[in-house]
Amino acid sequence: MKAKPQFYQSPHFQSFWTTGNGRDLLDWSGAKPDIAQFDRYSHLYHEVDALGDAAVQETYLKLPYHEASAIVEKYSASPVSKDDEAPENLKKLFLQMQQVPEWFNADLANAGARFCMRTGTNGLIILRDFTLMGGYDFAFLNKPLVFTGALKRGAVKRLKDTLEFWVNVTREDAMQINSEAYRLIVRTRLLHSYARLKIRQKSEDWDYENWGTPINMWDMVATYTGFSLVFMQGLRKLGIIISDEEQKGVFHLWKYIGYLLGIPEKYMPDNKKEAVEQFYLWTATQGAGDKDSAYLAKALLDENLESTILRYHFQRKNLRYLHICCNWYLLDENINERLQIPKVPLPAVFPSLIKSANAVTQKIFPLQKPESYRKLVDIGHKQQMKVLDDYLTHTPKDFHY
Repeated sequence: MKAKPQFYQSPHFQSFWTTGNGRDLLDWSGAKPDIAQFDRYSHLYHEVDALGDAAVQETYLKLPYHEASAIVEKYSASPVSKDDEAPENLKKLFLQMQQVPEWFNADLANAGARFCMRTGTNGLIILRDFTLMGGYDFAFLNKPLVFTGALKRGAVKRLKDTLEFWVNVTREDAMQINSEAYRLIVRTRLLHSYARLKIRQKSEDWDYENWGTPINMWDMVATYTGFSLVFMQGLRKLGIIISDEEQKGVFHLWKYIGYLLGIPEKYMPDNKKEAVEQFYLWTATQGAGDKDSAYLAKALLDENLESTILRYHFQRKNLRYLHICCNWYLLDENINERLQIPKVPLPAVFPSLIKSANAVTQKIFPLQKPESYRKLVDIGHKQQMKVLDDYLTHTPKDFHY
């Protein structure tokens, strides 16, 4: 079974790629996508992480949660050898993850990590209000959240988990085997497999023809392209200057993260041109935002009111307003309308202030001067760690599959 480019002629697809943010991606990257290349990737819509699935089947689907979790944590925290007594399929998974591919360049990945850090709160705004919110408009991509019940459990913990993952994997030298970032990637990989297996086991209503296999490889590539290509696109909208080395570094970093998550590396893009061309083809499989998309969008906005990071209700309400302003500034108008993002007065003022502040900052700290650049990296890192610490303090700490 292969995917079909069923939405290639649809209004939402054409609008995105001719007048919306897709048009901006084409202009920025110089990409010339060809729908005739669709079958180069269509098989990925029904391919999955077989190693991860096999590991979950002999741990979380076989043993009590606390036992399975203890085993996974044990072998995540120290090197695994062929002679270890770990469950066989879990051992195979760790042996694959411990094998650093020849193409991996730590210096290039660190260039990507430094860029992610120097974006500071700008990066967190883009992740939330552009990458994550914009992703909700791809209706089929979000169906696993519906079928696993994650839709009903609220956005606070889901946002904390995403933030914890992103911050940890985007630090310099974070990808060392058995590091905290590595262990988070293990958990995320097994979470994907657990969710997929549960959906396949219990959900007779899953639409394989239209939605693909749950959490399939093409959806995974698109998701992590969101952390590279779309992330940088959003930052450009806020006036962040991105060097060629930083661009290459961000793609290289996420290619390696994708490899650790079980995605075949040959399908992870190396540059913006490759990323746009493949993203274009994938979007032809996705229906426009639906009622589940609007529910997810509302939950993300209401997270501002539910989180206890800010003490007073008026502070939380103001923060929600600021995020809505960013949604309207960053996302296409028709996407905001499909997601039912509320209209607010003066939506462009706050994003424009951010853009102006970034212009001033990049003049005070010239990016071409190593000492200025390092200063921006250190400042941005501290900003991001402060936000992460706030979320870790005010949201549940358990990580259940």
